[in-house]
Amino acid sequence: MATITSRGGLTLQCTFGKTDCTIFPSAQTKPGPEGTMTLFSNPDENPPERTISWPGEYDFNGIFIRGLGHKEGAQVSYIINADGVRCLFLSSPLHDLNDSELEIVGDIDVLVLPVDDVKIVQHLIDVVDPRVLIPLETKDGKMFQEVLKICGAVGKETVDEYKVKGLPAEGREVVVLKAKK
Repeated sequence: MATITSRGGLTLQCTFGKTDCTIFPSAQTKPGPEGTMTLFSNPDENPPERTISWPGEYDFNGIFIRGLGHKEGAQVSYIINADGVRCLFLSSPLHDLNDSELEIVGDIDVLVLPVDDVKIVQHLIDVVDPRVLIPLETKDGKMFQEVLKICGAVGKETVDEYKVKGLPAEGREVVVLKAKK
């Protein structure tokens, strides 16, 4: 089972099986529990231990992580396979995925993406076609509301965390996370 929690902004705290991950931490983000994996959106020449910041394939305790490089490797998004669930965490600034990136991405169960650009968000939702969508509000609340409207989730109640127990058999579930500090 996977659990996804917002830590504010684009920072997420996720648990996959027994492995904790902090995804896209900001400079203000406090470290997660000891032993937490940290996944950065930009490469780091000298990353701390238990950190992923480069494109490539990684396997930790049965959790498969694929760093997907954008802009010639200057920006990284992540595909995480754990417990039969495939999640895509897109980094900011958001951009369209090209054909080769879409091929690598494959079938996605949970799509987590920043709401940087409404047209790009809508296109990515259409081409990735996830069972669960978790939009992350950036600085523009109006743009976020527009995406919720497109997804039919206006007024959707926010939740503290999302536990991926089972995926919707039909349609798409939209999850709006409440930011924790």
